[in-house]
Amino acid sequence: MEIRTGFPFRGKMLNELRSFLAHNGLRYDQRVSYSLCFVENDVIAATGSLDNNVIKCIAVSKDFQERGLAAGVVSGLIEEAARNGVFHLFLFTKLENELLFGNLGFYTVAKTADVLLMENKKNGISGFVASLQRNTGNSAGVMTAENASGGAGKTGAVVMNCNPFTNGHRYLIETAAGQCGILHIFVVSENRSVFPADVRYRLVKAGSSHIPHALIHPTGPYLISAATFPDYFFKDTVDPQKVNTTLDLTIFAEHFARPMGINCRFVGTEPFDQVTAGYNRRMKEFLPHYAIEVIEIDRLERGGRAISAGRVRELYTEGKMEEIRKMVPEATFEFLNGEQEVSC
Repeated sequence: MEIRTGFPFRGKMLNELRSFLAHNGLRYDQRVSYSLCFVENDVIAATGSLDNNVIKCIAVSKDFQERGLAAGVVSGLIEEAARNGVFHLFLFTKLENELLFGNLGFYTVAKTADVLLMENKKNGISGFVASLQRNTGNSAGVMTAENASGGAGKTGAVVMNCNPFTNGHRYLIETAAGQCGILHIFVVSENRSVFPADVRYRLVKAGSSHIPHALIHPTGPYLISAATFPDYFFKDTVDPQKVNTTLDLTIFAEHFARPMGINCRFVGTEPFDQVTAGYNRRMKEFLPHYAIEVIEIDRLERGGRAISAGRVRELYTEGKMEEIRKMVPEATFEFLNGEQEVSC
């Protein structure tokens, strides 16, 4: 049996791979950077692909189910990831594959009625969340919703990309913090934005330093990432049903909210992006089943128009710094204007 690899495949081989996946109830993901196929007599018998740290598009032909090809595919993908210095891997697959990939060293992170997310690190997500609690003192009870200022007994959360951090984001945080004893602010760690994750994190921390009961966290690879929310960054995806919000929200509810005592989540109204608006709608339907209240806060407006990070990026590209000054906190403006690095 021949092994073919693509970085990614193109032309005829890509068309054959698309057809093979479709025949097995899957679709080809445009984000993949590497694909591996086992081929016999010019016919694909099994395949799998990599998107950075995510293994996806795995399928084995029914005619070859008993030949251990799934293990061969996964092993090949793990080796390729290791060659690129990536060792913590996620696998996005169908529910019926849980035992198969469990036997190959993967552990379940979360599953819904339709999809399964696994990782090759035992207790990876629980260890990550525990580290967030240790870093903030929350697990030791140093700060609790009862002894912090603000709304006694209510522990809130905001999950934000902040690309970059604007007055709109600050308004959302301030309004949410006014209703909570503790506000956990999760800044998306996925590096698929204009501004890198470390910069966005520092800007949020600088811009919210005046709120003593606001705790800033990275999301790591577990919230709104290529693994947990694979279509989130496709801004041309206008059908919310195609975006797997349920998996991301399941992870938030079961692995973040439950151990951290979060009982409400705050979101801003979304007048611009249909994907995010769909995510917010699903959040309102889903999180109350976990006793998590969803509170939507109207966007801060300037000149009759909601402030958005997208508009700030447009003005930044056009070099209109004085317009930006009216829309962002001082730390963000100084960074964008090149006046200083942002430090925590």
